Amino acid sequence: MYKTPDGKEIFVLDGHVHFWDASPENQANVHGKQFIDCFYAYHTNLSPEEQLWEKAKFEKYSEEDIYRDLFVDGPDDMAIIQTTVLRDFYKEGFGCLERSHEMAKRHPERFIVNGSFDPRDGEKALEYIHWMKETFDIKGVKMYTAEWNGGSKGWALNDPAAYKCFELCDKLGIRNIHVHKGPTIIPLSKDAFSVDDVDYAATDFQNLNWIVEHCGLPRLDDFCWIATQETNVYAGLAVAMPFIHSRPRYFGEVMAELLWWVGEDKILFGSDYAIWTPQWLVEKFWNYQIPEDISAERSGVQLTDAIKEKILGLNAAKLYDVDVEAMKTQLAGAPVQIAAE
Repeated sequence: MYKTPDGKEIFVLDGHVHFWDASPENQANVHGKQFIDCFYAYHTNLSPEEQLWEKAKFEKYSEEDIYRDLFVDGPDDMAIIQTTVLRDFYKEGFGCLERSHEMAKRHPERFIVNGSFDPRDGEKALEYIHWMKETFDIKGVKMYTAEWNGGSKGWALNDPAAYKCFELCDKLGIRNIHVHKGPTIIPLSKDAFSVDDVDYAATDFQNLNWIVEHCGLPRLDDFCWIATQETNVYAGLAVAMPFIHSRPRYFGEVMAELLWWVGEDKILFGSDYAIWTPQWLVEKFWNYQIPEDISAERSGVQLTDAIKEKILGLNAAKLYDVDVEAMKTQLAGAPVQIAAE
């Protein structure tokens, strides 16, 4: 729970975290090393100096690390672990559903674990979606459209094979589709993360919520034009958040655009842990205000406390049917709360 300077308790649901293994032992080839090296470059270039990790810990951190960083030292009440397999790059997968679930089942009140699938697997993808729902009762999935699969270097949300998968998700009640539409990561293709396909999928699957992670950066303008007309498209702030430290004015531009185009009810906080830890992000976000000249160009939009509270947790809680007041009561007696007090 995050306590504001005036003592108010804010419910924080971190919408985008990872539990990965990118250690040298798990890297299948040079691409696995390139991928985690690129993540580490984002970490070192956009983090405050006192928040930097050693490379070895960054490549593979422990269950104790993630729990402590999110819930003990950090402000999160709950967190959504996003699955990203990258099976062409990592022997046992990068961030796998099974490994995350094994960790998360020890703290079921804290974690929501999302699955993933690759439509290019055809019938096997459909079978896998059934298996994930039956085995883990997933409520969401993470789509990585630039992931490699043999000779294929990417796919689109409006591919016929993808539509079959989304039809099944709709049927099974897997409503939340998180899609990486942000910066590229070596050796993946930037074009494969284009936001254009979101427009098709969101229109054709109105029962599904399309959470566009990283709010389309560096394609913010394209994303906003799509999200303003699609009522089921949401903006995830992972990757955008650390600019609050390294480029605070740019962060103000991003937030002002999202508030003006997309609206306060469709923006979700995400720390992108373990690239960044949530404590400093939430503290800086709560104290942040959009510069007056940037606000003035967009009808005076501002980050009020009520809007910040929605972004930090209430919006994601609605998508995942989390009863916030009931969860606050449940977590009040959790060991981490007692230990912290």
